[in-house]
Amino acid sequence: MKHYRLATLLAAAAIAILPATAGAAVTYPDPQPITGQQIIHDPTVIALKSGGYVAYSTGGVIGARTSKNRVQWDDAGNAFAAPPSWWYDYNSTGDPWAPDLSYRDGRYWLYYAVSSWGTNHSAIGVATSPTGLPGTWTDQGKTFTSETTDAWNAIDPALITADGKLWMAFGSYWTGIRLVELNPATGKAIPGATVAQLATRPDAPYAVEGAYIVHHGSYYYLFASYDACCAGVNSTYKIRAGRATSITGPYADSTGKPMLAGGGDLLLASHGRYIGPGGQSIFQDKGKDVLAYHYYDGEDSGTPKLGLNTLSWTRDGWPIVL
Repeated sequence: MKHYRLATLLAAAAIAILPATAGAAVTYPDPQPITGQQIIHDPTVIALKSGGYVAYSTGGVIGARTSKNRVQWDDAGNAFAAPPSWWYDYNSTGDPWAPDLSYRDGRYWLYYAVSSWGTNHSAIGVATSPTGLPGTWTDQGKTFTSETTDAWNAIDPALITADGKLWMAFGSYWTGIRLVELNPATGKAIPGATVAQLATRPDAPYAVEGAYIVHHGSYYYLFASYDACCAGVNSTYKIRAGRATSITGPYADSTGKPMLAGGGDLLLASHGRYIGPGGQSIFQDKGKDVLAYHYYDGEDSGTPKLGLNTLSWTRDGWPIVL
């Protein structure tokens, strides 16, 4: 959303009168203005303990961007100097996807996926760092995998701590969004842990992916990207959300439609030059929730760029993008 004082005031006033639906608005806010290196895909962003911000993304050996003020972003190379050797078991180029960045137990944790387009022979890996900055990561290997005999796809990881336990949401197409418990000491999946199902679509190819879960008030909120990414101006990505009182679900939207039946309030979709928003994550900055995502710029040949918007909440506890 553009940082005009009037627009900000109107948006704040609207929160108090919106009905209990996250998809009530007929228009969508523009991303907040940024400068510098804007190109990114599947961003995960964090406000560093040392000050400033870092973003990691699909591309390169987990592409990195840094910022001092969340406005000017600079290219910072890659998380790793070279791909760990085991990545090549999942694709010929050692190409990682969709990282997730978090801070826990005195260090930063970077989860990521390695796979090939159109297969669920996939793996989610994890690395740790004392600073969160590129070049400081130590890869810890695989945390969770899937094979062609599985009913899920081990990509698009997203971590959350709930009820004193560590969980990882993941999934793309196949049967949609899944959840598995992790060992907090190792950051890896507990052997034999139940793999819960959180969201899917009624019909193949079950086009939902890129899960992210946050806790707000009495609920857990599941955000996911629906439909097709990665096609530039022809992308149909959009961000939907639902909520549950338990981390394992069931999740439903503001109309009561289960996310296991294709439900989900529409939060952000294509508008103007901002096409196919998705690949989202959420981070906290100065006490506020911030939604990070990519969109395809319709005025720049569909180049994927970083979108940042404040994520607020209605009086009835539903997310709204400002």
